Amino acid sequence: MLAVNVKKLRKQHKLSQEELAQRARITYSTLIKIESGANNNPTIKTLQKISTALNVTVDELIKKHRG
Repeated sequence: MLAVNVKKLRKQHKLSQEELAQRARITYSTLIKIESGANNNPTIKTLQKISTALNVTVDELIKKHRG
């Protein structure tokens, strides 16, 4: 769910992958791996950076949405 949530939230904020990576202060390749599902277990520090850049909680990034 992490990959889907990050991608969905990024698009809601109208950010490119490069823009989100810069805002989160993570590498572009790290973001690509997370969004593609190649990295389903990033560090908590990385999750915190992404959540801050998207103005959501870490829980919102990783939780499974119902519906």
